[in-house]
Amino acid sequence: MKEQLRAFEERPAEIVFHWHDSKTEAKGWVVINSLRGGAAGGGTRMRPGLTEDEVLSLAKTMEIKFTIAGPAIGGAKSGIDFDPNDPRKHGVLQRWYKAVYPLLKNYYGTGGDLNVDQKTEVIPITSELGILHPQEGVLNGHYQPGDFAKAKKIKQLQDGVSLTVESPNLTPSSESTFKVGDLITGYGSAVSVKHFYDIWGGNVQEKRVIIQGWGNVASGAAYYLSQMGTKIVGIIDKVGGLMKPSGFSFEEIQTLFNQKNSNALNTSNMMSFEEINKQIWSMGAEVFIPAAASRLVNRMQLAQMLDNGLEVISSGANVPFADEEIFYGPIAELADLKCAVIPDFISNCGMARVFGYLMQEGAVVNDETIFNDVSKTINTALLNIKAIDNQKTGITFKAYSNALKLLI
Repeated sequence: MKEQLRAFEERPAEIVFHWHDSKTEAKGWVVINSLRGGAAGGGTRMRPGLTEDEVLSLAKTMEIKFTIAGPAIGGAKSGIDFDPNDPRKHGVLQRWYKAVYPLLKNYYGTGGDLNVDQKTEVIPITSELGILHPQEGVLNGHYQPGDFAKAKKIKQLQDGVSLTVESPNLTPSSESTFKVGDLITGYGSAVSVKHFYDIWGGNVQEKRVIIQGWGNVASGAAYYLSQMGTKIVGIIDKVGGLMKPSGFSFEEIQTLFNQKNSNALNTSNMMSFEEINKQIWSMGAEVFIPAAASRLVNRMQLAQMLDNGLEVISSGANVPFADEEIFYGPIAELADLKCAVIPDFISNCGMARVFGYLMQEGAVVNDETIFNDVSKTINTALLNIKAIDNQKTGITFKAYSNALKLLI
């Protein structure tokens, strides 16, 4: 498997689009790893210091993710090297999407990602340019529907992604207007843990959990895991963190979710980042959710968690381990050998699966059906891994093996 994975990793991307903004220092890339099935998909992210290599690695990750989430298309990613807090951000995005318009019309579908919001930025800006939906390129390139069928799929996409989550068991607040896109990836990372214990044995209830990050994915995973009966014992974020060895109550996690500020913890009793970073990794937990930026989890942090009872890692972040390799570097391999690691392309496939589901004929557009479909997709992927053998370790290795059979 490793040789096949390295061959997939080293294969040049089919299309690399490089852009320099005419009015600011911003620059960006669309990397389309392949036009498998006639199209490719992947979100748009923005951060200072972003590189072409980062976008390439994420495009390749998306291609593997589509073997789980569907449809059977290639992986892609857009990335812009620019400070998302700069007041010129909106203009940068307008010029970016105008530049990539031909791709978005014909064979590339995008959405929100790190520091780029689907509902307030991607959809309105692309709509102004005449793009019917950010996934229109996937419809045209892969499905090639007639006008009537295309209009129907566009409506399913528009209604589904922007659907307000109202079911009491799914929404963190009946007073807020959380959309499917705000919650579904975190939900997937949480339900991955539940399915792991259901399939391999054990009970998710009372398991201690450490959360890395507090954006939509991290806070969503914490909310749903707490709802399932786990004990969230530690949260580490870029601004600091919280620890409570006895576990935060569900109501406390719900409050932290609802009062987060720009994808960061927002509470008065936080420990400093330096303080919590010294303590959290050895506090003891059975479950770890890395759901911040990519390539943050180092060997020392992993070792400390393993020494203190770690059983499962559910990768809410893409490429969470601090390896140089795109896939399955030495830290990722060590984790996979020592505990159960649910890889990113399964754990965080929620939004990709929503797009795939909503492009199907006759998709039922309501929150419970969409969330249940994501849960079923993740459960099926894990069952396919267990069919290889009963071992709780090597899950990522076996997941890659299954995926590569479809790609190489």
